[in-house]
Amino acid sequence: MNALPFASRFPRSALALAAALAIAFTVSGCAVGPRYEQPTTALPSNWKELQTAEGWLPAAPADALDRGEWWKLFNDATLDDLAGRVQVSNQNIAAAVANYSQAQALVRGERAALFPSVSLDGSGKRTGTVGGGGTSGSSPSNAFSATLGASWTPDVWGRLREAVSSAQANAQASEADLAAARLSAIGDLAINYFSLREADAEMVLLDETIQGYQRAFDITSNRYAAGIAAQTDVLQAQTQLVNAKADRVGLQRSRATYEHAIATLLGVAPADFSLPAAQWTPSVPGVPTGVPSTLLQRRPDIAAAERTVASANSQIGIARAAYFPNINLTASVGSNASRVKDLFSSANSLWSLGFSVAQVVFDAGAIAANVDSAKAGYESSVARYRQTVLTAFQAVEDQLTASATLAQQEGLRREASAAADKTEQQLLNRYRAGQVSYTDVVTAQAAALSARRTLVQLQVNRQTTAIALVQAMGGGWQAGWMGGSANTQQTDPATTPRAQ
Repeated sequence: MNALPFASRFPRSALALAAALAIAFTVSGCAVGPRYEQPTTALPSNWKELQTAEGWLPAAPADALDRGEWWKLFNDATLDDLAGRVQVSNQNIAAAVANYSQAQALVRGERAALFPSVSLDGSGKRTGTVGGGGTSGSSPSNAFSATLGASWTPDVWGRLREAVSSAQANAQASEADLAAARLSAIGDLAINYFSLREADAEMVLLDETIQGYQRAFDITSNRYAAGIAAQTDVLQAQTQLVNAKADRVGLQRSRATYEHAIATLLGVAPADFSLPAAQWTPSVPGVPTGVPSTLLQRRPDIAAAERTVASANSQIGIARAAYFPNINLTASVGSNASRVKDLFSSANSLWSLGFSVAQVVFDAGAIAANVDSAKAGYESSVARYRQTVLTAFQAVEDQLTASATLAQQEGLRREASAAADKTEQQLLNRYRAGQVSYTDVVTAQAAALSARRTLVQLQVNRQTTAIALVQAMGGGWQAGWMGGSANTQQTDPATTPRAQ
């Protein structure tokens, strides 16, 4: 390291320092990091399942999805209220918010390194000698000093700017993680909510079925008492009735489990939360899908993966900057005096200007190894980004397939349930007329109940599939920094759109 202090010959030293500053500013634009370009991925022009299953997806207003409030597509006031509470009280979301705030603070810390640092030092002491051997000591004396110093490391090779860019990309990735946490929490809430409502609907269905089974049991008991039917008819009717009651108890357990899950998502203890039974509307909204290219901006995980690539790209520049010398500029002005009031006298002042240059001469390939490591990290992040995009496309296509299949199945299941209900009623009438055995009635009753419950379960599956499709589409969240521009590193996370 070569250090050149300047303390006495002001004109010459000032000229030298000015020349050093001019050189620093001249080459400060010579960033050594590679220019960032968003990784390319193969994008289909349209969704495959929309092309092969046209007409099944009903139209739906996209304004709610565009605002991020996708749950409002279901037109359920209770769900809307719960979704608002989740965003405030869910602890996973709270942790994501804290991580995002931390990432923003790191950006500010990296940006501060671009500016000079100024320090102020002061000291004071009183000294004297202690008398000995019969002689008296000298009179005590005071000494005060004050120094104002400044130092600055010009970002000649762009290392500090690359560090800021890396921190900005990480902050944007944290913002996307926050959006993903919100999307996941509200998605889990909606799925548990509709599963709970489906349990309510099944319990209502079983209550009606139990009443019918009770009437059938009374009929068989009366026929047995009159000597018309065998005791086995009574036992079969009793078995059907008791099994139906047991199924209802099992539904109560399932409902309680869903209620506990909702309480946890809301950030409250299950004992302090209850959701009364309410009528369930098995409506399934159409989810606007857009084109595949919009998925790159609307999926938080894709956005986070892309920002990770940008951060890794900046790390290459940071590693390369170690090949070049570091320049440090310093300046200070100070004063020494025996009295505090004399510290500010020009006669006691001392100033200095200086700069230093440090260059690694030999490191046995350590810098090259760091650069290679950064490049490998970049390639790894690119591969993960592309895999994330492919997985996202798969998730959308899977949910489109599931939505189309379930929509077709619902019509068939509804038809099957209606036929099973008619069969049950006809066989019960024929049993009363003594034309069939009660075993035929029991079989028809079991088939009818199974068809009804299957239809209800399929309806809630359609709703949960719609939720999964919304999640696969990113929930309407938009990544402002993924608008297609190659130079996206300078985006300030404080100005990017927040997740809804």
